[in-house]
Amino acid sequence: MMPRCLGLAILAAVLLFAFGLPLVNETDPTAQSLLNALQPPSAETPFGFDHLGRSMSARLAAALRLSLTIAFVTLVTTAAIGVALGALASWRGGWVDRALVLFADSIVALPALLIVLIAGLILPNQPLAFWAGLSATLWVEIFRLTRAAIRAQIAAPAVEAARLLGFGPIYIFRTHLWPELAPVLRATFALTFAAVVMGIAALGFVSVGVRAPTPELGLMMVELLPYWREAPWALLQPVIATMATLLALTLIAGGPKV
Repeated sequence: MMPRCLGLAILAAVLLFAFGLPLVNETDPTAQSLLNALQPPSAETPFGFDHLGRSMSARLAAALRLSLTIAFVTLVTTAAIGVALGALASWRGGWVDRALVLFADSIVALPALLIVLIAGLILPNQPLAFWAGLSATLWVEIFRLTRAAIRAQIAAPAVEAARLLGFGPIYIFRTHLWPELAPVLRATFALTFAAVVMGIAALGFVSVGVRAPTPELGLMMVELLPYWREAPWALLQPVIATMATLLALTLIAGGPKV
């Protein structure tokens, strides 16, 4: 099986679990039952229960939904900003190009964690803060790739001919530039998605971001870490879910086009 096909299959399985489980099992991921604390997986409960007797399957699915939803919205935002500013910089050139490059370099100079923390202070809704903070930092790579790719194509004969015939920038971008740009950005989009998932989990692991009892992959790891001897299967579940998601996105980014 080709790497990209394997990545798509793994990602499809993760999405099916995250968004399909609530359709067949409506268990509240925050409902506690101390009688079930650290009960191992069984035929009735394949994922078992955590240290507070909460369903691991419901919490894992909810945590994946949170991370994947934030990652998707962030990717759409960063792609729109990065592609638009990159196209503008390469198309206009001159002081516009220099100003946008300077602005992008200024964003990179700031620690991404600091920007996310500032967004968390400004925005009371934590998922919204994740989206704002990560979007404010991750668009730079897409901007740089878009700017470089379009600058290489902007002097092509087909683009010059379209400009001489009076076609506008939107038509030229859609017809001549985007077909050349899309393959370059495919891998970047997948890696950006993975960076958001990893960033949310990392922030949760250091107790920054989503607060308990909201299920989140990094926070689940922190909560279950003291019980790794009694219930290693519980700790491994968010770890494996995170690794599977990142592996799928890495394979999609690096695999050959099918």
